[in-house]
Amino acid sequence: MITEKDVDHVAILARLALTGKEKEMFTKQLNDVLEHFQSLKRLNTEKVQPTAYVLPLRNIYREDQVGDHISLEDALANCPDRDENYFRVPKIV
Repeated sequence: MITEKDVDHVAILARLALTGKEKEMFTKQLNDVLEHFQSLKRLNTEKVQPTAYVLPLRNIYREDQVGDHISLEDALANCPDRDENYFRVPKIV
């Protein structure tokens, strides 16, 4: 059970200035959330398979396939500055 002292502690950590009325309201809301989770714990989920996603997922990536490649000379043909088989670029610091 969450108390106003707990809400006050979290508010201090979050650097929030809460009024007494806000502390009271958040205490009630947080306890309502915890109560709802308690009701979910009572559900019979024995025949429900665990899942990470509610929708079915499939891999959208294609398999890797070896194909035709551009030649080294074609790749470097329009290079403004090269060093043997490499592009030469300005140093960036």
